[in-house]
Amino acid sequence: MKAFSFTAPTTIKEMNEILANVTTPGEIHPIVGGTDLIEQVKTGRRSPSIVMDIKQIPEMNRLEWVSGEGLHLGAAVSCTDTAAFPLVQESYESIKESCGLIGSVQIQNRASIVGNIANSAPSADSVPSGLVHEASVVLIGPSGTRTIPLEDFFTGPGRNVSKPNEVVLEIILPPPPNNSSSHYLRFIPRNEMDIAVAGVATLLSLAPGSRTCTKARIALASVGPIPVRAKAAETFLEGKDLTNDIIEKAAETAVESASPITDVRGSIEYRKNLVKVLTENTLRMCLNSLNQNL
Repeated sequence: MKAFSFTAPTTIKEMNEILANVTTPGEIHPIVGGTDLIEQVKTGRRSPSIVMDIKQIPEMNRLEWVSGEGLHLGAAVSCTDTAAFPLVQESYESIKESCGLIGSVQIQNRASIVGNIANSAPSADSVPSGLVHEASVVLIGPSGTRTIPLEDFFTGPGRNVSKPNEVVLEIILPPPPNNSSSHYLRFIPRNEMDIAVAGVATLLSLAPGSRTCTKARIALASVGPIPVRAKAAETFLEGKDLTNDIIEKAAETAVESASPITDVRGSIEYRKNLVKVLTENTLRMCLNSLNQNL
């Protein structure tokens, strides 16, 4: 393991002064819980010269609803605290469910949703939920802040659009649509400490008192180099009265957005079948939450 220095700024100003001297990708790595970084450093997958703890910066601990903007979720807010936030439990069900699947309870007490996103693994449990809620990522560095749709954040396995001297400040989850529900499911071969063979998040919004879909969002994890939206399936659902046949067809359409590989966790065909099953199940869960059981 390569030796590194450690720093823990307590303000945005201090952090930006440190970042201003960074020019090389991977030279510095921010840390909140460290649940991914520790393993990556030990195995040589990452070799930062500087590890920067950002937990003591107040802005990184923001968990706040802003009218007209949505929910601001700071980089240092743990999965446990996120899942316990009343608004998350009421209006962002898939986010709550994702928080409960990121490792063990002990890991959830340290890890954060933002850290899970910033790690940019194709299997990240929080990303599909963020995608269906159309989250944005706020990056910060010496040049200021910039906001990027979560959908445009990832460039490949473990890679994203952040510059060497930028860190993720927060994500913003816009207000969910009226009369909507979201859910996330994944399949893992063993226990909560494993990573997903496939994961699916779904958001449905229905016309009041009916099963007519006014908005659909479906996102897939662990079935491609980056998490993706199943846009063809979304388009297929919108405007339709949802029936068993429509749900089954939407699930089949979602598979078309998957580009899985065969590895030790599962084959291409196995993962495609999982996408179909998980999509169908999450769609039904959303309908049940909206009191429109089929």
